[in-house]
Amino acid sequence: MSASLRSTLQRRLFNAPFDPAQLDRDELRARLSDLLHEEQPLVHGEAADRLLDELVDHVGGLGALEPLLADPAVTEIMVNGPGRVYVERNGQLLRVAHGLDAPTILRLVERVIAPLGLRLDRASPMVDARLPDGSRLHAVLPPLAPDGPCVTIRRFGTRAVRLAEFGLDADAERMLSTYVRGGANILVAGATSAGKTTLCNALAREIDERERIVTVEETAELRLGQPHVVRLEARPANAEGAGAVSVRELVRAALRMRPDRLVVGEVRGGEALDMLQACNTGHDGSLSTVHANSTGDALSRLETLVLYAGVALPVAAVRAQIASAIDLVVQVARQRHGHRVITEVAEVDGRRTRQLLVREGDALVTVNEPARPLRREGWRACAPRRSA
Repeated sequence: MSASLRSTLQRRLFNAPFDPAQLDRDELRARLSDLLHEEQPLVHGEAADRLLDELVDHVGGLGALEPLLADPAVTEIMVNGPGRVYVERNGQLLRVAHGLDAPTILRLVERVIAPLGLRLDRASPMVDARLPDGSRLHAVLPPLAPDGPCVTIRRFGTRAVRLAEFGLDADAERMLSTYVRGGANILVAGATSAGKTTLCNALAREIDERERIVTVEETAELRLGQPHVVRLEARPANAEGAGAVSVRELVRAALRMRPDRLVVGEVRGGEALDMLQACNTGHDGSLSTVHANSTGDALSRLETLVLYAGVALPVAAVRAQIASAIDLVVQVARQRHGHRVITEVAEVDGRRTRQLLVREGDALVTVNEPARPLRREGWRACAPRRSA
């Protein structure tokens, strides 16, 4: 099909008395089909379907990236500049053939960020945004990216992932489930793309449906199945540099919303202090995630993040807050074959972590039993059975 016909159809569509951006994919396809039959009444069958698919992807989606977004096995799309596109499919990084040039990449990003009041240019060469399906987009322009515009899209599956899929046996799964139901404050730790948010999702699904859950995230990623969930999402500054709402502000707001459970998608700044204070003032059963290489490192990182709050607190006071607030740290990692597994479960004992479960090969091995009672009823029920 000639490029001139595509250009003609696009021009007529954008000159129409309606806004194409306000149409869903089915309506957009129907409008384009009418225009196609007016321009080329003899075009039909597979040729017409193929052209309409391309135009709908280009006008109402992300063009050449739409087939990748439609693939449920793809969890990450990485555009490393013109003509270099990689995907993470089933946990493996693969290169895919795409002839995207720099102007096309820029147009795709602008199509996403324009309705959100964001900008991407040489004066503001980085942007974070969320696609309509909840996927997270990050883009960087030259001169920060000397090889051309780079785009990373993190996708989130619609399928509910169970705790057992993180390499747990029945006893370990029962233990973690009881910790959550009993009201333990749990911190999920791991590296980038280790599966922290997915694990936090799986843990949060163990919360009783009668409880009110408030989630706070920089980009809304959690998908909880309970009926009583309030979702809060941070907002970046607009093109004029105004209107930003931080995660820390939302954590404070969430505490005024009568939450039974507070779930902070990830702590990476001063909101760590507000989260700890919430855990220490009656909001038991809170969940959060943090970047760390081990359960012990997670506590050290939490100390550092608290200092980002700009409050002059002695380190000893910060450590006392952490020891009192956090009950359990769960470490998750991505293995070479791409599977995400829990590698360690540790109880916070004073200023250190006390291992309860550690991974040896393909199995989690019981090391210790919980040493202290839960603030809610049910802690003792979660004591893991020792391995034979």
